[in-house]
Amino acid sequence: QLQLVESGGGLVQPGGSLRLSCAASGFTLDYYAVGWFRQAPGKEREGVSCISSSGGRTKYADSVKGRFTISRDNAKNTVYLQMNSLKPEDTAVYYCAAERRDYTCYFYDMDYWGKGTLVTVSS
Repeated sequence: QLQLVESGGGLVQPGGSLRLSCAASGFTLDYYAVGWFRQAPGKEREGVSCISSSGGRTKYADSVKGRFTISRDNAKNTVYLQMNSLKPEDTAVYYCAAERRDYTCYFYDMDYWGKGTLVTVSS
């Protein structure tokens, strides 16, 4: 069964950090660009960050630049999202998704989606 599983969400105080993981099973992520998305209550889903299959290209939403870092470990078939200096407005369900693509990454036409992990930033 082909699936992506997110983990690492939870409750954190403003200014704190979390690291999300996106693990693939049933297929190898080596040939896939991977993106992180989030959806806050009452809002549309938005692309947060993405990374190319080689890891050589990354993109970030303006709202998270300088605070979030995406990385991948293809040997572990896992992509990570390190989130620092978290703000209450970062509260959302975070999803990872994969698209078979070389050289770059985008926030559309994803092939596989995870079920999400909840991040709550609150004091």
